[in-house]
Amino acid sequence: MLREQSPSSDDVDLQSVLDVLDDPASRTIIKTLSTPMTARELSDACDVPLSTTYRKLESLTETGLLVESTEVRSDGHHTTRYDVAFDSVTIALAEDRSFEVALELRASEPEERLAAMWSAVRREA
Repeated sequence: MLREQSPSSDDVDLQSVLDVLDDPASRTIIKTLSTPMTARELSDACDVPLSTTYRKLESLTETGLLVESTEVRSDGHHTTRYDVAFDSVTIALAEDRSFEVALELRASEPEERLAAMWSAVRREA
């Protein structure tokens, strides 16, 4: 069973996205995620210390650039995997001359949407 947590595209903060994308280790993590991976797998693949990898994953997830899913297993050993949550990031100049950022989120399968809803219910309980 998978539980997935992903932010809404409306929750995206311009400065947070710029800060995260300005970080070389964060960009390497995004480039490496061709399939969902655990923090340890990313740490090894990106040659980034595990503690740093966890910090980068937290920032990337909070900004909405990554999605976190948890595989709940009957043996009690749950596995958290990370994947890229977006297809594109767009920064635009609004009519009032302010900058806006928008994420075009990846389309999710029905089972992923159900898992996201279940995750939201669990967070509220």
